Order: sequence, then structure tokens, then C-alpha cells
Amino acid sequence: MAKIFTPTNQIRLTNVAVVRMKKGGKRFEIACYRNKVVSWRNNVETDIDEVLQTHTVFTNVSKGQVAKKEDLVKAFGKEDQTEICKEILAKGELQVSDKERQTQLDSLFKDIATTVADKCVNPETKRPYPVSIIEKAMKDVHFSVKPNRNAKQQALDVIPQLKATMPLERAQMRLKIVISGKEARKLREKVVKLATKVETEEWNSGELNLVCLADPGNFRELDETVRSETKGHGLLELLNLKEVTEGDELLE
Repeated sequence: MAKIFTPTNQIRLTNVAVVRMKKGGKRFEIACYRNKVVSWRNNVETDIDEVLQTHTVFTNVSKGQVAKKEDLVKAFGKEDQTEICKEILAKGELQVSDKERQTQLDSLFKDIATTVADKCVNPETKRPYPVSIIEKAMKDVHFSVKPNRNAKQQALDVIPQLKATMPLERAQMRLKIVISGKEARKLREKVVKLATKVETEEWNSGELNLVCLADPGNFRELDETVRSETKGHGLLELLNLKEVTEGDELLE
């Protein structure tokens, strides 16, 4: 029974995240601080000392069995423990319990829904949806969370799926564009094609002053078009990130 019920190990492992990697036919493990592995991989945490509990490579963290130096050199071609730890951090598999994994997936699911709610509006009302509504819609389309991809990437993946079941569109950016010179009219046509809607358009002594709405996905192309066509003399200014109805700040 002692082998099955090991409270000492359980207590110790509540504070340890183990990252495991198999290389050269052997298993190597490192002991990290919980919640720091993902931060390191996302470049949020850059101090290795904040990630590693110890700069030591193990064959079994829970039993405290340290890897032999000759095994490390054979598998990794080096014996610098910190550098090997970094390689295991980057390529190894984070060991988590089923309960922890489900908690992480639930958290990521909510992050994705929050990102969608922040980026999109109901096109009929120009208001954002509450996160709870987006979560329900994601469940209705049976959206499956991928633990190795971030919330923003998956939010962009799920938006087209949600559009098929509910009124939804990307919140538009409001942009001010100022261009002058003989190419202004020609450039205007390119800008209008990339814009969703032209709100105001004024010509003054050959200078075009335009305020328009554009999908965030077209922003980079608009910016590059204005800069390249005007050789840096044109102006593209972001007036506000989302074109939504007043009072939306009160919505969760």
C-alpha cells in the first residue's frame, strides 16, 4: 500500500512541473516551477532561474534520480546542464495530470471566447457579445481546443465557424488616411477597395483626407500601400480599434 499512497511525493509534486524528453533511448526530466513552463515557451518569462527549480537533469524527478554525465553527452552532445535544460524545456513534453490538463483546456477555452468577444461584434447592433454567449456558441459548434496553440490563433480559427451559426463579424478599425500628389486619385481607388466603408472624404488642393472603416485583417496591406505609394509622405492614422455602439464598455 505504501507504494500506492505516497503523500510525501504528492505534496512535493504539487509545486513541481516535470518536463520529460526521450533522447538516445533514455528518458530525461527537469523540475520546473508550475505555470512557468508555458510562460517561458511564450517568451513571457525570460529568466531561466524563475523557470527551473534546479539546473539539474534527472532520469526521474519524483525519485530524485540524477542523469549520468556520460548519458547526457551521448544524447545531447554536451554536458552543460543549463543548456540541456533549455533544450528539454523547448522540445520536451510537460507532464500534467488529467485534472490539470482539463483545467488548462477550460482556461484556454475561456481565453479563446474572450478574444472572440473582444474582436467581434453583432453586425446588426454593432455591439459585442458577452463572453458567455460566445462560449455557448463555441460548444454548439463542438469547437475543440488545441493545447499547443495560443488563444489568438484559435480565436481566428473559430470565428468562421461561429459566423455560420450566428450574426458575427470582425469589429472594424476606424482609420484616417491623408494622401496628396498626382497619384492621390489612383491611390484612393486601392484604399477604397481594401476598406469596408468610407465615412468621410474631402479633397483640398489636391490633398485627400479620408476616414474609413476597415477589417483588421486588411490593416497591414493598407499601411504598406499608403507608405510605398507615397514614399512615406502619406499618413495612415488609427482613430479607434473597434467601431462599436456607445455604451458597450458596460457589457461583459
